[in-house]
Amino acid sequence: MTTPRSFSHIGLSVPDLDAAVKFYSEVLGLYVIMPPTTVTEDESAVSIMCSDVFGPGWESLRIAHLSTADRIGIEIFEFPGNYSPEDKLEHKRHGTFHFCIQDPDVEGLVEKIVAAGGRQRMPIREYYPGEKPYRMVYVEDPFGIVFEIYSHSYELTYSSGAYTS
Repeated sequence: MTTPRSFSHIGLSVPDLDAAVKFYSEVLGLYVIMPPTTVTEDESAVSIMCSDVFGPGWESLRIAHLSTADRIGIEIFEFPGNYSPEDKLEHKRHGTFHFCIQDPDVEGLVEKIVAAGGRQRMPIREYYPGEKPYRMVYVEDPFGIVFEIYSHSYELTYSSGAYTS
């Protein structure tokens, strides 16, 4: 039997690393575990790993590492020539299209996100209206990266059958 693995981190690409670190640390409260650092294409171990992933000629990038309260990493990259897609939520393209942050004060966090230049994509919704206080909402950071906010844990939200009527 295969057992579940732990989730380590997710990588994000932004046009302004310093602004992203400020947003994710000050608005979402993530810990900065490695401040913005420049990595250049050379013979160092990390540079060789970058060349393995990006191919030769990537030249340089900036990177920072943050962590959530439950020790999940958020690795934020700033690549030269970074750009936003026209449709910021490419939900039909395969691959990752969002991640989720948990906060019992969904409304308060949404207010902070919007005040910091982010966007609320939908009204805050309840999974079990009138029965349980489990809420969710999709938002964007100031760079157009879409993420979700849950009021309760993933297990609590779905173990009761959130989609059953």
